[in-house]
Amino acid sequence: MNHPDRLGTSHGDLARPVTLTPTVSPIAFADMELPAEVLRTLTELGVCEPFPIQAATLPNALAGRDVLGRGRTGSGKTLAFGLPLLARTAGRRAEPKQPLALILVPTRELAQQVTEALAPYADALRLRMATVVGGMSIGRQTAALRDGAEVVVATPGRLHDLIERRACRLGRVRITVLDEADQMCDMGFLPQVTEVLDQVHHDGQRMLFSATLDRDVDQLVRRYLHDPVVHSVDPSAGAVTTMDHHVLVVHAPDRYAVTTEIAARDGRVLLFLDTKHAVDQLTRHLRASGVHAAALHSGKSQPQRTRTLAQFKNGQVTVLVATNVAARGLHVDDLDLVVNVDPPTDPKDYVHRAGRTARAGESGNVVTLVLSGQRREMSRLMAEAGIEPTVTKVRSGEAELSRITGAKAPSGIPLDGGPAAPRPKNTNAPFRGLGTSKGASRGTSGNSRKASEARKLAEARKAARVRRGD
Repeated sequence: MNHPDRLGTSHGDLARPVTLTPTVSPIAFADMELPAEVLRTLTELGVCEPFPIQAATLPNALAGRDVLGRGRTGSGKTLAFGLPLLARTAGRRAEPKQPLALILVPTRELAQQVTEALAPYADALRLRMATVVGGMSIGRQTAALRDGAEVVVATPGRLHDLIERRACRLGRVRITVLDEADQMCDMGFLPQVTEVLDQVHHDGQRMLFSATLDRDVDQLVRRYLHDPVVHSVDPSAGAVTTMDHHVLVVHAPDRYAVTTEIAARDGRVLLFLDTKHAVDQLTRHLRASGVHAAALHSGKSQPQRTRTLAQFKNGQVTVLVATNVAARGLHVDDLDLVVNVDPPTDPKDYVHRAGRTARAGESGNVVTLVLSGQRREMSRLMAEAGIEPTVTKVRSGEAELSRITGAKAPSGIPLDGGPAAPRPKNTNAPFRGLGTSKGASRGTSGNSRKASEARKLAEARKAARVRRGD
């Protein structure tokens, strides 16, 4: 099965005129100048036909042209840049600390997935790969570079650290890929990205893939890409053709119960929230309700994050509760529902969250929970993203909620021991962190704790008075 990767859409154009290469006629991998080892591996993995972005990009990339690419969700960018990079590096051997090709990505998860996707082809060509990301042993990564790695997949921060330690030198890198360039810029990595591009071989090939091609990304294109061929595959349609978008209007006191019933559905679901605290709190509640949920956010160690993703992919975990750390690069087969428990505040965030479903031409549903007062802002955001959602008012336990999301009542049997979670319905306070504004309701746990402590103090004082005979 062909495993494509991340979402692409268009929220702006390059500031200068470019020649946009349209989708090409169907072409087979065998018709391209790919090594026999790569063609054999493609066949063994069941990758039969190239996706449009691959068919459009591969011939130019294999010829050594600089490439500027964007594509819709699940468009298959990893193989679009990865196969040419590996094919053009094959037969060369890296010196210690001096890689020959570099793939720069914004997140650890994306780095690991790119490595996993390209590893079979690299092995077939006898190329050594090293993954350089934060949260993992820098000593092991230093050792891998010292032993020699032709291809390095890296996040900007950790690569910067290794360059500072003189554990990595980029002067021999002749092929550089920037994947999710807009996200790297949004995350503040532009200085590290320019540092890298200033150090790689000045006559080398550069391939840049991005959902948007404006502002900082355009600066990178102007400064570092030489006469790039631009490929854009169905950017304006985004994910609309393969996704159903729903906005569910809920009452604040009922929001948590609605979320819990959606999480208890049959099949996997990805829930997005804004903060690490809210993610952890909801995950604990779901597990206490009998839902196989796990949390994913930047506060988790990299081994924890890797294990959680593996469990979500193999079905041990059916509900992944995440912050935006999972919005980029996460690829899970047959994930048909994404829920914005906390609505995103930026169109790009919505698009990238949504892009975790409806991949490789499959269908999917994206659901956003909003309160009545959030409807206008959400309508504006959707319009900017080029999406016309279906808006429905729902309550927990209703058939309409089940029809749209597959929601059902949870088993109520705790997974980790302890008492079952109470059903938080028809209360006056919304759940802390679920759609409440900053500084809004803080929940009742703190007040309950203070009341309990006050009662204990009063009882202790009364006992002391009794002992004194007061």
